[in-house]
Amino acid sequence: MLKKNLSILIMVATIAISCETKEKKQKSSTKETEMETTKELGELDALLEVRRKASDAKSSDEKKKIYAEGIEDVKNSGILDKALNVGDKAPNFTLNNALNKPVSLYDELKNGPVVLTWYRGGWCPYCNITLHNLQDRLPDFQKEGATLMALTPEVPDKSLSTSEKHELEFTVLSDVNNVVGKEYGVVFELLSGVATIYEKGFGLSEFNGNSDNELPLAATYIIDKSGIIKYAFLDADYRKRAEPDELLKVLKNLK
Repeated sequence: MLKKNLSILIMVATIAISCETKEKKQKSSTKETEMETTKELGELDALLEVRRKASDAKSSDEKKKIYAEGIEDVKNSGILDKALNVGDKAPNFTLNNALNKPVSLYDELKNGPVVLTWYRGGWCPYCNITLHNLQDRLPDFQKEGATLMALTPEVPDKSLSTSEKHELEFTVLSDVNNVVGKEYGVVFELLSGVATIYEKGFGLSEFNGNSDNELPLAATYIIDKSGIIKYAFLDADYRKRAEPDELLKVLKNLK
């Protein structure tokens, strides 16, 4: 009887150890997968992913549904095919910077290539993360002889506030009424559901100085000294942005 009980105890202990080992392997595998996923993301995208998860966790199902419909509507609008792309000539423009001084694209191109990027506004957390990251990487862009310019539909007072908040040392230009954005084909009209959330949430019309409910894609172009677009980042999902490392690779190849 004693031998029988001892055998049973040994069997139970063996099963418990086996289960524990299996559980540890599963946890280890999950952790490794998470690490691999993080490694696959670029530096900026990893920062944006934290925000995406936080937003997903706190947003209601209804709000997430409306935002998803908004992204799908942009995809189906044809804007990604109509926007200027690699090989196109970049239209010149002159806009005022945050200090209300005029800045011309073609004047800047005389000094070297220009990285032209759009941000939706200082109210957009994804834009703020991106702007901050671009500021951190500014020395890298300058090393490649490139000028970084950010366009926004925000009125000058708002763009100045955004620039000061993030201590931006690169040019921020107010494209009021999305005039330049429309020339580049990157402007779209918000779905009514998304527009309502934005207006009630932070007052989009106050930031943009109009009630058009229009925003630009979070587009980024690299334009060479001759005014030709050499790189284009165009995505319907405003939560995704051009990765600085990718931009820098393109700039290196322009030399």
